[in-house]
Amino acid sequence: MEKVTRIATAEELSQKKWYVVDADGQTVGRLSTAVALLLRGKNKVFFTPHQDAGDFVIVINAAKVAFTGKKWSQKMYYRHSGYPGGFKSATAKEVRSRNPEHLVIHAVKGMLPKNKLSNQFMSRLKVYAEESHPHQAQNPEVYALGGR
Repeated sequence: MEKVTRIATAEELSQKKWYVVDADGQTVGRLSTAVALLLRGKNKVFFTPHQDAGDFVIVINAAKVAFTGKKWSQKMYYRHSGYPGGFKSATAKEVRSRNPEHLVIHAVKGMLPKNKLSNQFMSRLKVYAEESHPHQAQNPEVYALGGR
C-alpha cells in the first residue's frame, strides 16, 4: 500500500483554535518550543511546512518565567538602532523588569522558520505579563505543558 501525503483544504486551514499557555514557573526554552509548535500547526494531522495551519496562542504570566543556572545575570539581549553608537545591551533580569513579554516573544521568534510565514505566526501570538487577558470571548482552551 502506498502512503500519500495529504494537503490541507482551505476550510481546514481557516479553522483556527485559541490556546492559553500559563508560563508561571516554566523555563523559557521549553515554553517557547511548545508555543512555536502550536503556532506552526505541527500538532495537526494535516501539517505541511509550506502552509499556515497554526492556531492562536495566548501566553499568560510571562513575568514569572524561569531560566536555569545564572542566565538571569549572564544572558544578554542585544539590539542596534542602525546609527553610530546605537548598540544597546541588557541582561535578562533588566529585560524582565522593563518588558517581561519580550523574553517570551524573542524566544518564540527564534524558534520559528525564517521565511515569509514567520510574520503570520507571530501575529497570532499574544503575550501578557499577568494572568488577565482580553481574549475571553474566543473561548481559549488551556494547553497544559509538562515539567515544573
